Amino acid sequence: MSLPLGARIAAARASIAGRAGAPVAVGLVLGSGLGALAERMRGAVAIPYGEIAGMPVSTAPGHAGQLLLGELFGTRCALMQGRLHLYEGWAAADIALPIYLLKALGARSLVVTNAAGALNPAFAPGEVMLIEDHINLTGANPLTGPNDESVGLRFPDMSRAYDPELRARAKEISLRHNFALKSGIYAGICGPSLETSAERRFLRAAGGDAVGMSTVIEVIAAAHCGLRVLGFSAITNAAAGGPDQQPDTIEEVLENAAVAGLKMAALLEELVPRL
Repeated sequence: MSLPLGARIAAARASIAGRAGAPVAVGLVLGSGLGALAERMRGAVAIPYGEIAGMPVSTAPGHAGQLLLGELFGTRCALMQGRLHLYEGWAAADIALPIYLLKALGARSLVVTNAAGALNPAFAPGEVMLIEDHINLTGANPLTGPNDESVGLRFPDMSRAYDPELRARAKEISLRHNFALKSGIYAGICGPSLETSAERRFLRAAGGDAVGMSTVIEVIAAAHCGLRVLGFSAITNAAAGGPDQQPDTIEEVLENAAVAGLKMAALLEELVPRL
């Protein structure tokens, strides 16, 4: 029998207690091609996921698979350099564990980033989208099964999953710096195959502006344990599914994610101390 969620979180926290240091204020999850932000951390202690009790190991391209604890932009942060995905074969509860660990390390706010295809034809590769809301089309939920009341409510509200106040701060900073920040809805799917053109048209008709294979499981867990969430998508490819749709390659995705990642880092430099 698997451990109750609270016990699993406690075991993960205890396994790194000697290296965790002071409590953190902000947790960050970095997606594909966005790991360079980790190079900005000062005094970072790196803990491979394999050394954290109960933590699966990331196998996704461009994901280092380690927890970094240190100072980022003058703020004590915990940074997940690489995340876990359903398409790797992990259960939703496994994907959620790092989020609960960030909360256990002291985080009050969570920043999630991802690489996403542009369903909205007005979005271009290399741009950044502020996530206003999401549509969970993965078919999975990390809260399935018995609920641990010590962690969160059985039925957490998701109507404001991406904190309105934090989104307003991001918009205000972007305007003040003439930063081209788009806003939209993230559609989360399981993957790993990229969407068919028909699926992309369907996702757009359903209200999605960008599509990706991560984030939604993490944000559900964050809502469950009371973390305020701010989310950004690095737009990596055009995914409108029209007659001129071109094939996508992982190389192009990572290249465009890196371009958007530089823009995201500039935005987070002012945002993180305000979270």
